[in-house]
Amino acid sequence: MSGSFAGARVLVTGGTRGIGRGIAHAFEQAGATVFVCGRKPPTEPLGALRFLQADIRDADQVTAMMERLVSEAGGIDVVVNNAGGSPPADAATASARFSAAIIALNLTAPLLVSQAANAVMQKQEKGGSIINICSVSGLRPSPGTAAYGAAKAGLLNLTQSLAVEWAPKVRLNAVTPGLIATELSDMHYGSPEAQARVAATVPAGRLGLPADIAAAVLFLASAEASYVSGANLVVHGGGEKPAFLDAAAS
Repeated sequence: MSGSFAGARVLVTGGTRGIGRGIAHAFEQAGATVFVCGRKPPTEPLGALRFLQADIRDADQVTAMMERLVSEAGGIDVVVNNAGGSPPADAATASARFSAAIIALNLTAPLLVSQAANAVMQKQEKGGSIINICSVSGLRPSPGTAAYGAAKAGLLNLTQSLAVEWAPKVRLNAVTPGLIATELSDMHYGSPEAQARVAATVPAGRLGLPADIAAAVLFLASAEASYVSGANLVVHGGGEKPAFLDAAAS
């Protein structure tokens, strides 16, 4: 879709690294003016990407961020709610404060950003598009990251609900990544050898890449998807093979 977003104004939360940075660069290469946000300034140069500092769990900071973006760009056409994640935690002993923080980052924050963006998009002639980055953890059991999985499941429902409430001006969709290789792969999947074993379990024969998720996001934000709203595009290389198949074969 090179050049198909010429003139578009895009915000990618958590867009300074990993999947978010891949999405941000894909929009930039397609001609968009791209803003990324984070709680702290990036440690590496962002090139043409424009950085906005904000803790998106804080409603006042979200409002100020959106006001600055609109002041600089004149409006907002696409928002990608990508910021999220969770360290592993035992659900039996996780503190209330920890669980609340995980849910705030992965569910409440996307709602706050979406509300701020919708207020702008509803006044624009062409409305806008909001895309939520979810997770396969919201579609299946998520042992070790239970609060995260529950929050991502909630984000899928939120996507569908807002797609109804904010239509027809604003389209909302979700992209649900599977196992994706990023600079944090070692934290999630272990050593390079362990990552290779994990990749071998994926029907596609490899871990996904940020570019795979970016391609799905750009499609949902594009004119080609103008009749797509309330959808969830799962990008997981075929999914995960059911454990009973190996158990039955052993």
